[in-house]
Amino acid sequence: MSKDSTQTKTQTETHAGGAAITESLKIQQLFKLMVDNGGSDLHLTPGTAPAMRVNGDIVRVKLPALDASTSKALIYQILSEEQRNEFEKNLELDLAFGIKGLARFRANIFYSKGGVAAVFRLIPSAVPDFKALNLPNVLMEMTDVTNGLFLVTGPTGSGKSTTLAALINRLNEIEPAHIVTLEDPVEFVHPHKMSIVNQREIGRDTHSFENALKGLLRQDPDIVLVGEMRDVETIEAALTIAETGHLVFGTLHTNSCVQTMNRLVNVFPSDQQDQVRTLLSFVLQGIVSQQLIPKTYEPGRVACLEILRPTSAIRNLIREDKMHQIYSQMQIGQDKTGMTTMNQAIKKHVDSGAIDVETAMSYSTNPEELGPQLGIKER
Repeated sequence: MSKDSTQTKTQTETHAGGAAITESLKIQQLFKLMVDNGGSDLHLTPGTAPAMRVNGDIVRVKLPALDASTSKALIYQILSEEQRNEFEKNLELDLAFGIKGLARFRANIFYSKGGVAAVFRLIPSAVPDFKALNLPNVLMEMTDVTNGLFLVTGPTGSGKSTTLAALINRLNEIEPAHIVTLEDPVEFVHPHKMSIVNQREIGRDTHSFENALKGLLRQDPDIVLVGEMRDVETIEAALTIAETGHLVFGTLHTNSCVQTMNRLVNVFPSDQQDQVRTLLSFVLQGIVSQQLIPKTYEPGRVACLEILRPTSAIRNLIREDKMHQIYSQMQIGQDKTGMTTMNQAIKKHVDSGAIDVETAMSYSTNPEELGPQLGIKER
């Protein structure tokens, strides 16, 4: 699909300006267009045509630019009266919803230059299967435990939620356990299988992550998913829950495994950091830092996963505040540990022909190291 060829029957019939679009176009048609074209996000904002993210790129739909009233009218089609009031009070709103026969969506609605804008993220209806995603088996080994902290990190749109959903789904299928998720909003809906699954949405089922975490241990959980570890209170609670014999999954917006550990520690006041490092060294079960990189020669993206599995040497380095040495430790005995660095994951896709050298270098978090591995000589 070319970047300017996306259109529907309705779009062909109404190409006359914002008011005409409001009367004829329903937002469900744009959702279907996104699904049919393999898009991941739908962007609606005043001053430009509706746009989708397809294979990592923004692609505009062949429609006139939305004005402020048109954008608002389209977005308000999916909001209840209560949600409209909440949005107008708080000036932003997170929610998730489903369209029967199509998919579920996560939405963030906000104001931009006085107009109403929104981004809708596609959530596939089916909970992702671990094997279908081609995730490495070492992730199964790292989560076949009864307690500890397992983190999936990466930038927005890197597939963190999908990876976590696949891991939770696998445990749901094989463990007679109680799984509690705290999400803002709930994305993938997990049915009860071998486990009982309670999914709590912030703002609907509880007022805040902090409130939900306070009562969590009275709910007899075995496995806990904290949708986003965004502040001191949430991180401290997750560490405590992991320490008290529960398996905790969480996410952070960090770009590497080492950066993730530094973020967990540095968010605390300096006089608490030694204690946090010690606790982290005991409870950490693993970190996956991932990103999705567009394929060079065909549509689609490939997942690149950096994997840290804490060995006794790595645990010691965490306790001793020698985080800068952990990256080197990740490259020792990888056949046994299953660990891999982001550059190694990227190089694997270059070697397979999925991405070219230029793309690889632009997505690398350490291009100085990757260049020589790809045969690029320093100038």
